[in-house]
Amino acid sequence: MNSQKLHQWLWRWHVIAGIIAMPFILLLAITGGIYLFKDYVEKPIIESFQKVDTSGETKLSFKEQFEIASNYMKGKQPNSMVLPSSDTDATEFVWGKFSHKKSVFVNPYTGEIKGKFTPKDTWMYQVRKLHGELLTGKVGTKIIELIASWMVMLILTGIYIFFPLTKTAFKKLFNIRTKLGNRMLFRDIHAVGGFLISTLLLLTLAGGFPWTDVFGENFKKVQKLTNTGFPKEWFGVGAFSSPKEIAISIDKMVEIANATKLKGNITLDFPKHPKAPFSISNSTFDFDQMHKIHFDQYSGDLLMTLGWKDIGVLMQGRLWVMAFHQGQLGTWNFALMLFVAIALAIVSIAGLFSFQGRSWGVPEAPVQFKAGIGTIILIGILAIIFPLFGISLVFIFLIEQFKKRVLKF
Repeated sequence: MNSQKLHQWLWRWHVIAGIIAMPFILLLAITGGIYLFKDYVEKPIIESFQKVDTSGETKLSFKEQFEIASNYMKGKQPNSMVLPSSDTDATEFVWGKFSHKKSVFVNPYTGEIKGKFTPKDTWMYQVRKLHGELLTGKVGTKIIELIASWMVMLILTGIYIFFPLTKTAFKKLFNIRTKLGNRMLFRDIHAVGGFLISTLLLLTLAGGFPWTDVFGENFKKVQKLTNTGFPKEWFGVGAFSSPKEIAISIDKMVEIANATKLKGNITLDFPKHPKAPFSISNSTFDFDQMHKIHFDQYSGDLLMTLGWKDIGVLMQGRLWVMAFHQGQLGTWNFALMLFVAIALAIVSIAGLFSFQGRSWGVPEAPVQFKAGIGTIILIGILAIIFPLFGISLVFIFLIEQFKKRVLKF
């Protein structure tokens, strides 16, 4: 009997939370599915700046190209340079990071500025902002984090109430009934479909949480306390150049960087001060091949080599789930994430139609039900992991107490 009451209690909250969160979940599914195609939108633009005609001309030195790019950006020196992968590539100089990143492409034969690119230049940037913060900045970010936190609860409660209470009903567990009316059809699509993608949804959510404000900041603090993030040496701490009168040229450093034969695109970070090193890193989602290497800016001597094995376990997990979330691990990952986005939209709409078939009625709360210690502990753990979820639970509890003690219902 207590199991039946728990089932009814969870079902009620699953429905209430689902109806409140559903518009946002649909938005996340649609915008997330669209954002998977970001590279298809940005790549043609970048390639139009990147490809040059050699025409048998002699290349300018990288130092000369560096100065051309700096002058174009009104004297601001770039943070880094992406090494050209062929003779027909322009040289890309980079300022800033992430959404604030700006790239200037210099024709190495003529010195012409081929173009400037920043992620904000495309409409995909607005899709990302809508997906991550509802185009409203910090407030929107926290709303999305709250919805994502409740999605975890929706998935867990959905898994529980999906399983039938009787053993005989297990035989029909994955049946989608098509002859019992629309409400039952939509109910089965929602329940069976939601269960089948539940693990993928949890993994997808795990890849999105590191970008959030509250959970994301707490996660970074845990990484720092447990020393399971990037090692400080990754950012050049402890890798000191020995100052001399003249530093090696950028061209010499490019030769050294190319000799490492790292997999993927190689980025050269310029020294930030007289004792800082030149650093090179490679952009690849074959994480075992990921490296960060520091060189003395005056002699070119190797100072430090770091790889995937040097990164803490929490950061390794974070990098993997974030790449998985964005479909960056290969064609299989892209197709899987697109499937998840479409399936999530279908399951959400089916749940709405199923609820509408009940004449918008919310399941009744069980009489004299008290949640067991296991349920309370689980909710408590989730409230600690996802603080905004915990705060919302306190808010709901206070409203319930107000209804009972003040409004008397």
